[in-house]
Amino acid sequence: MASPTGTSDAPFGRMLTAMVTPFSSDGAVDYEGVQRLAAYLVDEQRNDGVVVSGTTGESPTTSDDEKDRILRAVVEAVGDRAAVVAGAGTNDTHHSVELARAAERAGAHGLLVVTPYYNKPPQEGLLRHFTTVADATGLPVMLYDIPGRTGVPIATPTLLRLAEHPRIVAVKDAKGDLFAGSQVMAATGLTFYSGDDACNLPWLSVGAAGFVSVVGHVVGAELASMAELYRAGDVAGALAVHRQLLPVVTAIMTRTQGAIMVKAALRLVGQDGGRVRLPLVDATEDQVAALREDLIAGGLKLVDS
Repeated sequence: MASPTGTSDAPFGRMLTAMVTPFSSDGAVDYEGVQRLAAYLVDEQRNDGVVVSGTTGESPTTSDDEKDRILRAVVEAVGDRAAVVAGAGTNDTHHSVELARAAERAGAHGLLVVTPYYNKPPQEGLLRHFTTVADATGLPVMLYDIPGRTGVPIATPTLLRLAEHPRIVAVKDAKGDLFAGSQVMAATGLTFYSGDDACNLPWLSVGAAGFVSVVGHVVGAELASMAELYRAGDVAGALAVHRQLLPVVTAIMTRTQGAIMVKAALRLVGQDGGRVRLPLVDATEDQVAALREDLIAGGLKLVDS
């Protein structure tokens, strides 16, 4: 299925947010809240794509049925005007194939497939895992390289081989090796997306198409502006936005786990991101107080300030 916003050099759009999953106080998925949040990201935060059931979406704690319903809710809400990318990666190839096929049936425009975690497969295992998932549907695939969580990087030779697959078209990079990424982009048609908000501007400087962001929940419009400025040749303007957002990135990405802080940040700007599910816990009062100061320093208007 073609993305409504993708281009040849940015197949999933340029500004994507890895959506949180709103849970109610009793731990149930708030599907209406899912739709409201997706619409907010697209209509107010200038996202031309969203990723559902990724790390920030607390995918390890949602069932396959919940993932399917979440995806269908997002497709219904914004699928006509934004790329909807479904997280389908697990550390079980067979399970990942099932999730990928379910996502295709639900109307996803693409798949995000993370490196298998915990079992630490060798590079040949990664190659076979990713190509097996990519063979399972007609959807374009974005690989997710995040060795800090999975324990295994996707090595450059492996990425070069994966790039030969017609449906493996992009990489969400949270490895942070800009030189290695530059080598892959120079040698293949793979599109790179920054998967670490601290590196958004550096990734643009070496040829990345855009971002799969966490802080985009509250500063997506600013990130979209930064990308536009950089692509228009206004490097100084892009740098100014990057520096303006440093307190926001610090607050959300370093205080504690990202989904915890995003949901607290959404509440502070008047949006409902819901609660988190165990083993995550909601932000403490001290964390929220520090978050408040950093969001204000980053130029955000809070609902009670």
